[in-house]
Order: sequence, then structure tokens, then C-alpha cells
Amino acid sequence: MITLKSKREIELMRAAGRVVGEAHQLAARMVVPGITTGEIDAAIEDLFRQRQAVPLFKNFPGKVPFPAVTCISVNEQIVHGIPGNRVLVEGDIVSVDTGCRLNGWCGDAAWTYAVGKIDPVSEQLMKTGREVLSTAIIGLKTKKRWSEISREMEKRTRAAGFSVVEKFVGHGIGREMHEAPQVPNYAIRNRKDEDFLIQPGLVLAIEPMINVGSPEIRILKDHWTAVTTDGQRSVHFEQTVAVTAEGPVILTEGVGEPFNLPV
Repeated sequence: MITLKSKREIELMRAAGRVVGEAHQLAARMVVPGITTGEIDAAIEDLFRQRQAVPLFKNFPGKVPFPAVTCISVNEQIVHGIPGNRVLVEGDIVSVDTGCRLNGWCGDAAWTYAVGKIDPVSEQLMKTGREVLSTAIIGLKTKKRWSEISREMEKRTRAAGFSVVEKFVGHGIGREMHEAPQVPNYAIRNRKDEDFLIQPGLVLAIEPMINVGSPEIRILKDHWTAVTTDGQRSVHFEQTVAVTAEGPVILTEGVGEPFNLPV
């Protein structure tokens, strides 16, 4: 069941979102050739500790508990990459996904960063990912149902020559990281992908994942890291967004690039 949030609750979520924003600003400064993904994770863990925020990802249950406070996914890794000794090199693209709970409320966001100069296809892939996320946020102001928004997200992705990952979707968020509804980034084609009304109080973690080639994925032996089956690159962009009577509000302020909703 979808739980709508009050104005007060949305403001509490904004506080958690700001800490996530700080984490991403820190990551953006650290993503340079020669850094390890583990160093980025350790710095974000320390920031959460300083802000008295509880990491949402560390020890998240699975076949094995997730071991870090961030998912850091490089190049063909789509999502849920485990940070460690991997050294970033010029030309990599790296998706950083993290979230925290502050005073009982959650924030969650992901962004893909370039490591130095990247190739033109990767640049276009990142540009498309940002545009698809923006399309969704704008749609919260202009559309009545999520199915209208997700159709536009897929259309924009395909027009750029890329594919949408369908194995993973966004989600509602509040006191828990994963709440109803599920939030697909592609046109809803069957009954299991339930549609929902866009209404004030709805808070969503919207997170398109877009691949250069095939949308298909496989999971590595670590039981977490999802990679493209064809080895081509992927990007991941996510914001926590609240729907208000005045329109959508990005609660994970500070993540990625400034976004201004068209009047």
C-alpha cells in the first residue's frame, strides 16, 4: 500500500536527503584517476558517522549481507557494485549509489561520474541518463499517472539508441528505503507492473539505469554486482523526489547537477 507523506514528513526526509547530497558532493570530488572505490566508500561512511546518519546499504540482507555503505559500479557494472581495491583510471565511468536514515527517515540517490576524459559514447550515455531522469521529474508535474511518465522515459532512451534495464526499478521511500510503489523506468506492459496516480504526498526514488547495448544483466559470483551481459557500459541516475501541491521537489539536494523545473 502506498503511504502518502505529510509536509512535515517530507521536510524530515529532506534533511536525510541533504546528507545524501553531501555524500555525493564528496564522491564527485574524489572520483579521479588513481583513487580506489574502497577509499570513496570509507570517506562516505565517515561522513555518515559525523552526521549521525545510519547507512541504509551496509549489511542489507541478501545471499550475503552487503558489505559497504555505497554501491560503486564501474563501466559495465550496472548497480550493486561492491567497493574495494579497484583503482579508477582515466576514461572510466563510475556510478555511486548510497542512502542513509536520519531521525527515522530515509534518503537515497545515485549518480554516474566521469573519471577524467571519457569517450563520446560514454558522454552521450551519461547525457541521456540525466535527461531521462529529468523527464521523469518534470512528468511528476505534467502527467496524471506513472505509466505516462515511464513511457516517455523509455521513448527518450530508445531515441538516443540505448536500452533501459528492466530487471531493476525505482521505489517508494519513507521510513524504509524500499516502500510501495515499484517505479519502473519503462513502458508498463503487464499487470505485475502496477500503475499509480501522481498525487501530493507521494515520495519516490526514481532511478533509470541505461545501457549502451543489451538491457540484459547477470549477477557476479559476489552475489551482488549486476553487469551487462554484453560487457558494454551502463549508467545509473537516481533522486529522491516528493510530489507536493506546488509540484515535484528533489529531496536529495546537492546530488548531481542543479535542476530547475520548468514553470
